[in-house]
Amino acid sequence: MNGCEQYIYMNNAATSWPKPPQVARAMAEAVEALPGAANRGGLRDFDVFGEVRRELAFWMGISCPEQIALGCNSTWGLNQAIFGYPLEAGDVVLFSGAEHNAVLRPLFRLEQKGIRTVEVPVNGGGRLEPASWERAVREYGPKLCIFTHASNVTGAVNDAKALTAIGKTAGADVLLDLSQTLGCVPVRLSDWGVDMAAFTGHKYLLGPQGTGGLYVRPGLSLSSHMVGGTGVMSDLKDMPAKMPLRLEAGTGNEPSYHGLLAALVWARENSAEESDWRTVFGKLTEGLLGLGCQVIVPGGETTPVVSFAIPGVPAGEAADILIGSYDIILRAGLHCAPDIMKDIGMEGGTLRLSLSRFTTKDEVDAVLSAVRDIMESGGV
Repeated sequence: MNGCEQYIYMNNAATSWPKPPQVARAMAEAVEALPGAANRGGLRDFDVFGEVRRELAFWMGISCPEQIALGCNSTWGLNQAIFGYPLEAGDVVLFSGAEHNAVLRPLFRLEQKGIRTVEVPVNGGGRLEPASWERAVREYGPKLCIFTHASNVTGAVNDAKALTAIGKTAGADVLLDLSQTLGCVPVRLSDWGVDMAAFTGHKYLLGPQGTGGLYVRPGLSLSSHMVGGTGVMSDLKDMPAKMPLRLEAGTGNEPSYHGLLAALVWARENSAEESDWRTVFGKLTEGLLGLGCQVIVPGGETTPVVSFAIPGVPAGEAADILIGSYDIILRAGLHCAPDIMKDIGMEGGTLRLSLSRFTTKDEVDAVLSAVRDIMESGGV
């Protein structure tokens, strides 16, 4: 028992919990064992980074695991993609209104260098409409297109194949943010024609924090956003041209990647059918609507994320009550995605509940009971 059993955890869009028990065991064993970082001495009979790449290739639907560069999270991957992509002053980057600050803030830096960025609003459910995207692609002729596979605010899953194809009509390369989907909904990067995809290991892949990275299609070369040691080709003045070395400078987070490998293997061997969480998620959404909450319901394919507001109770105040009085862990505010709030009519932010395959009906009942209490008491 770790003392966490009293809590109802519904913040999986931030970091998943609980993890499969194999994750902690693998990390502990890695810390206690002799270091075996690839190319840097130690034990070389097991390359955890190579094994992780092979497992990730399965989840991403690609056949070239060596094109996956491993870093510390999806923010690392997005920064590497955005700053490493060959853009020049006057080029246009097209992106959606649902993007996370891990995209918005790098783009702000690009604007200071004369690169034009154009935002395409999403609909009231937080989804990027292909027709809106197509109009913007025709009008602006972007060199790079960026969109999230699913909103971290509403859970709306975008049609990655269709949106990528639209971007290609302008000759653009496409960067896809998989932070909210990899491990939760099917991903087929090769079939979709995606050029780059950033991902993290600590959300629906069920791995530890400190893991994530970037897939780059064969033939696309990025400049290295970080430079340093690779353990091989040390006589080169610049980073090696070959992937993944080109983007992987410094010592990797070996213990956390042992944990991620354990999570990936466990998830592959214990697949979660969509109905496992969709039934529970549907009960939560319908329950909130039945209580009279303002709920964002995107329709179509979604991740197990619901954003809502309790009438008359500010999101921050409601979250404090749910956490402090009911031990319900959730998120309130802008969720690091400020631009989407206007598009979904929630400029003051939302309460966000995000489930996992481990969320139970009893936990949902407890959440609905707590929200009912707050509504009946007027938030005080």
